[in-house]
Amino acid sequence: MIKRTFTFPWHDYELIDAGNNQKLERWGDVITIRPEVNAYYEPVLSKKQWLAKAHFEFVESSSSAGEWKSLQGNLAHDWQIQFNNITINLHLTKFKHVGLFPEQRANWDFIADNLQSGDRFLNLFAYTGVATLVARDQGAEVLHCDSVKQIIKWGRENMESSGLTDVHWVLEDALKFAQREIKRGKQYQGLVMDPPAFGIGAKKERWKIENKFPELIEAALALRAKGGFIVANTYSPRLDADRIRQITNELCNGEKVQVTTLSVKSTTGKILDYGLRTVITEG
Repeated sequence: MIKRTFTFPWHDYELIDAGNNQKLERWGDVITIRPEVNAYYEPVLSKKQWLAKAHFEFVESSSSAGEWKSLQGNLAHDWQIQFNNITINLHLTKFKHVGLFPEQRANWDFIADNLQSGDRFLNLFAYTGVATLVARDQGAEVLHCDSVKQIIKWGRENMESSGLTDVHWVLEDALKFAQREIKRGKQYQGLVMDPPAFGIGAKKERWKIENKFPELIEAALALRAKGGFIVANTYSPRLDADRIRQITNELCNGEKVQVTTLSVKSTTGKILDYGLRTVITEG
């Protein structure tokens, strides 16, 4: 069985309960109910208890969209929470997301523990940039790359709300940017990648992580500076731990590779597994 890496709650985030393909989460003072395919078991609390606690519930209209139902009063759909020195702007989107993947906290702690002021850090598929800002808060020189303009804007807002400056924002395909950085001879002490399992590119090209993962790891290894680290998160059942180990064994030369399941334990004791977390460091 694959070992788990647990992400822990913090003052402004708590997985309260999970089950029946849903999860009950607290974000600061706001509690939400969202779909979660990995919560296939029975929850501890009843549906009545969930509804009594929650302020919003996401109701799916399709596998990729839906709307938020207000359960208590007329609360704003935008608010802020904190993670250490970082201020994160949250928003209820039509895709069920709120602007933060809290299971990534394990990576944020890893970044804080392994980066020093002046190090160079690259965040690929960087979303709204909490990992970016944790690295910048450490004093690192940070490049944040994402292919969605609105997400880059959201990341900038998080930077400004956190009182930080001088992140290098890159609106581009992450893999193509990484490959160009190799040609430019760039090196990074830390690289984090959080690629989607599948998608359609700007030119209608199909993206499947099981096909692209070898290229991503190869590029990351070429960009990693001596003594640096790579963290890659993946969320596709078609890219399991055995396949990841096979790929890294072929590409890595003496590096230490650790593949674990990224997990969160609810306050009620339920374990919710997300994707796989691959960490590559010098052996």
